[in-house]
Amino acid sequence: MITRLLLRTLLCVPLLAHGSEVKVHEKVLSNGLKILLKEDHRSPVVVSQVWYKVGSSYEPNGITGISHMLEHMMFKGTDDYPMGEFSRIIAENGGDENAFTGEDYTAYFQTLEKSRLEVSFKLESDRMRNLHLLPDELKKELEVVTEERRMRTDDQPREKMNELFRAMAFTNSPYKNPVIGWPSDIAAYKVEDLQAWYQRWYAPNNATLVVVGDIDPQATFALAESYFGKLQPSEIKPLKPQTDMEQRGVRKMTVKAAAKLPYILMGYKVPSLKTAQNETDAYALEVLAGVLDGGSSARLTKDLIRGQQIASSVDAGYNLSSRLDDLFILEGTPADGKSVLDLEQALKVQVKNLQTNLVSADELQRIKAQVLANKIYERDSNFYQGMLLGIFETVGLNWQKQEEYVSKVNQITAEQIREVARKYLIEDHLNVAYLDPQPTTEDPKASPITGGRHAH
Repeated sequence: MITRLLLRTLLCVPLLAHGSEVKVHEKVLSNGLKILLKEDHRSPVVVSQVWYKVGSSYEPNGITGISHMLEHMMFKGTDDYPMGEFSRIIAENGGDENAFTGEDYTAYFQTLEKSRLEVSFKLESDRMRNLHLLPDELKKELEVVTEERRMRTDDQPREKMNELFRAMAFTNSPYKNPVIGWPSDIAAYKVEDLQAWYQRWYAPNNATLVVVGDIDPQATFALAESYFGKLQPSEIKPLKPQTDMEQRGVRKMTVKAAAKLPYILMGYKVPSLKTAQNETDAYALEVLAGVLDGGSSARLTKDLIRGQQIASSVDAGYNLSSRLDDLFILEGTPADGKSVLDLEQALKVQVKNLQTNLVSADELQRIKAQVLANKIYERDSNFYQGMLLGIFETVGLNWQKQEEYVSKVNQITAEQIREVARKYLIEDHLNVAYLDPQPTTEDPKASPITGGRHAH
């Protein structure tokens, strides 16, 4: 999965420096596979990524998490490459490989020396349509995913709280479900479920191949055509609309979990770039997040940690590239002697300030300069350049949108920031979760009966 923090970082790197943009070469094969190529000749390395337009937000109740489960099963082999061969061959060729599942996509990638790109195409094209899904292997992988869920969510108080928080915040949006799935759904997966999901979504006309690195575009297109062009497409029916019910009042919850520190999580319902009626609102929310949490001189750190000393940690986040409406997040840990209610009030004062007063010209310029600096710094990564193309294309924004990011951010005014704060950061669309820490078994004050579950 990609964290919100990582996405926020990625969204700061859409272009190379002004005046030195690198052209993206695009081609769509006759079977519907879209190919995006970007040259970067600074090192003899290529990153190859296959993005599928399917993730947890595509899943109906009863099989939540099945996209993530299928990601695990994609390494179980085909007729031509039995189980374990995929990873062995990539390693044998000096490459790295991995995969991830998000709410809106599933992606597979390899990093290889440029002459080995054909290895990636050969393996990925094979498992796009020829995967073996066997009951015994599913049984083994169910144990792996169950343990993954325990370690990453159930035994992590803040992650567990975030999962329950999103389930409360969204009424009927699929973003209410965790990417890894609900435990009862995971336990009930059948091979037939995975086979149907694989056949439905894993097809060339539901995928984008992204290659970034030391490549010749025409030769790479020809190579991709030779491996992926023979694959048969599927009938991909459009998803039904998935618009969340309007929230009509603040929602609050308390989560009790074995933890050492209290925590607060606040989220306002906001549009993404894909769903905003006026795309300026999305860019203004992006800049607003930077005003609050764009480094050590940003408001939350300056005012709440160093200044008032209300928080020991505090963050803000917004995912501009979500496929559906999402949440503008404020979260933090109170300082010693302060409560989550103190921190909640302080965060609301910050929001009120943004709704009342204009951001200063100097502050606004600092945020925009930071976006440009991050963009230039992060351009060194072929992986992140490819990831931006893949994300924007897969969520339905089209890859060209990421090339507009810096210019759109630079056009945002202080008045537009104040306007989106007034329009979206309102009490009736607010969700709040409090983490109420319970004694852990490591706590010497905890009794054997009331100590709670083990903390990991």
